[in-house]
Amino acid sequence: MVSKTATYTSLLREYLLLTKPGVVMLVLITTLGGMYIGAKGNLDPQLVPWTLIGTGLAAAGSAVLNMVFDRDIDKVMERTSERPLPKGTVNTQVAVVFGLGLILLSFIVLITFVNLLSAFLAMLASFSYVVIYTMLLKRRTPIATEIGGISGALPPVIGYAAATGQIDLKALVLFLIMFMWQPPHFWALAIKYKDDYRKAGVPTLPVSRGVFITKVKTLLYTASLLPLSVLPYVLGMVGHVYLVVASALSVVYILLTLKFLFSKREEGIKLFLFSIIYLSAIFGLFIVDLVKA
Repeated sequence: MVSKTATYTSLLREYLLLTKPGVVMLVLITTLGGMYIGAKGNLDPQLVPWTLIGTGLAAAGSAVLNMVFDRDIDKVMERTSERPLPKGTVNTQVAVVFGLGLILLSFIVLITFVNLLSAFLAMLASFSYVVIYTMLLKRRTPIATEIGGISGALPPVIGYAAATGQIDLKALVLFLIMFMWQPPHFWALAIKYKDDYRKAGVPTLPVSRGVFITKVKTLLYTASLLPLSVLPYVLGMVGHVYLVVASALSVVYILLTLKFLFSKREEGIKLFLFSIIYLSAIFGLFIVDLVKA
């Protein structure tokens, strides 16, 4: 007979999976990078945890609501069929309350312990992801991927706003790097699972325009990251170490995408994994080679 402890542990795991913890972790990394840039390395030890908690709650709540609205297509797709809602291990109505509760708690935390601007940006990110991307665009147009990038590009801006109380050119650069990084990151995975998306009726770019067009657009976005990654150095945000390493990583990213473009293989998982390494390294370099005024 299964013990109550084991049952509660299993249920807790299912609710954790609803929040997409891997995505939340990436959100927290970029948020912290934005904070570090905004504070010029002089982070407020009391402000950091509240900012990360608030932003993490918003990301987690948005992920839960995304899974609620996508539960029907998740059930059709092999990659997502084992998620909690398609499996029926979590009640849909409870999941809605859970997701909304996390977002509400995020707003309370940020407006109470951080500032109004960061709270507003977190709510904007949630609205963009849940309403604009998930509810309105995802099942209608492949452009959803690019427009949906707004939500994923806001976490470093939230961190920057938390530290400075404002949005300026430096925050915009952080936003643009994240915004242009997201489509090629997703498309590399979408190519691999294009049959899944086709079966579910989701018009991702590989489904609606084909693999080759997707590879070409992936290259265009990847190439844009090279000049964008140099901008933090041009603006005096970071030093020479950042410039050299970030430029080298951007060139490698372009070369890998070129190789992928001209290959007959439709397997883009290596490019997908490198995109994660790339972004983590870029934001890590912000911390390592920050120019303190």
